[in-house]
Amino acid sequence: METIVIAGGGVAGLELATRLGRKRGAARRVILIDSAPTHFWKPLLHSVAAGLIDPSHYHIDLARQAIESGFEFVCGEIVGIDRGARTVNVRLRRPLAHEGTASVQYDRLVLSFGSITNFFGVPGAQQHCLSLDSVGQAEAFRQRFLNACAATGGRRETFMDAGLRDPAAPLLDIVIVGAGPTGIELAADLRHTVDTLVRYRLSGLAASRQVRIRILERGPRLLAGLDPSVSALAVRKLEELGVEICTNTAVAEVGADEVRTEDGRVFPAALTVWAAGVRGPDLAITPALSVNRNNQIMVDEQLRTIDDHRIHAMGDCCSLLQPERKRMIPPSAQAAPAIGLPVRAADPCRRQDAAALPLPRLRHPGDRRTCRHHRHPAARGGPPQPARARRHRQHHVPHDLRALRDVACGAAAHAGTHAGALVPLEDAHAGQMALNAARRRRDAPGLSRRPGRLPSAPGA
Repeated sequence: METIVIAGGGVAGLELATRLGRKRGAARRVILIDSAPTHFWKPLLHSVAAGLIDPSHYHIDLARQAIESGFEFVCGEIVGIDRGARTVNVRLRRPLAHEGTASVQYDRLVLSFGSITNFFGVPGAQQHCLSLDSVGQAEAFRQRFLNACAATGGRRETFMDAGLRDPAAPLLDIVIVGAGPTGIELAADLRHTVDTLVRYRLSGLAASRQVRIRILERGPRLLAGLDPSVSALAVRKLEELGVEICTNTAVAEVGADEVRTEDGRVFPAALTVWAAGVRGPDLAITPALSVNRNNQIMVDEQLRTIDDHRIHAMGDCCSLLQPERKRMIPPSAQAAPAIGLPVRAADPCRRQDAAALPLPRLRHPGDRRTCRHHRHPAARGGPPQPARARRHRQHHVPHDLRALRDVACGAAAHAGTHAGALVPLEDAHAGQMALNAARRRRDAPGLSRRPGRLPSAPGA
């Protein structure tokens, strides 16, 4: 019996395990290994950080998914991979028992363990910046943000009593490094949260502009991977929200309460979020596999590692060059499921000679981050769906970039695609967000009815 081990239960890994497990009648064993017991769709972390959604409503239980989809799930941290012995060493995580270790044998190994924040060696960035790599980090940022707002409200009352400060002057500075989708969506959602805190008088702030939000981007424009018209639209909408944007601004050093740039400017920062890029996580593989400068595993057009054709890599942890475009496929959740489909199509159990089975050639537009498979959940705006679990509700990303919906609809119409096929996911999310924002303004101009939880009381 062929044993296929999938390391990492992210978007690509969970999709592959589910599709392979649901194909009945094949003589194979599919094992999914992940360090967390649940799957959470990473593009939603900025909404968790802003307190706009409850992450428990968006989890997929991996153990239940495994039972219902016909694969095995091992909850544990991968501590090493021995290519010679074809084994994966796992440190097990058992909630009700002592942790142990296990060795999992494989015939084919698929690496899909995602990515982590890339600080690019900037001094002080890793020590003083917050990142959004997991639900725990997003919740930690949310609590620090609410505590900072509460403390700022207390200082404002002191300043006002002494007559020392302009009531409209900024009192709290938040700096977001990186103007990709995560950075701009987080900025918009934080502005929405501040508006809610001021409206309900939960923080002591008199106006939302007393919390100043800045985005620092090294490049010449926001959303460099998208069309320039979308970037210009995003700039205009963010400026309407009161978010300051500094392009062509490279960070030289990050301190505990400030950010220094290479041109000598200093930005005060009570909270600094690093959203400027990702890299592959460190993993002990013996012998080592070839990686690029961002520690991503190099693969060929068939998604096989260039060093070992029995090991595949997909998602954020791999680097695949598009020969026709001379560029890498972007490490995004939208690209991950599209990459996972060719691996599923190359089921080694379909032929007797599994080692000689060629994988289909992967073609990906790259610059629009689209999903080619119209039935994939990413094309519908959500993570892989559980077999019988609740459907994931539509979310709001970012909450007030309204006109991006028109751009997305226009792009889909121009491409001649039918509903749900080949639609850029960032644009689809923005369109859904825009529709919800319009409904809120229509139904209650003075009070948001956005679904989800209100920010909890500071210090709770």
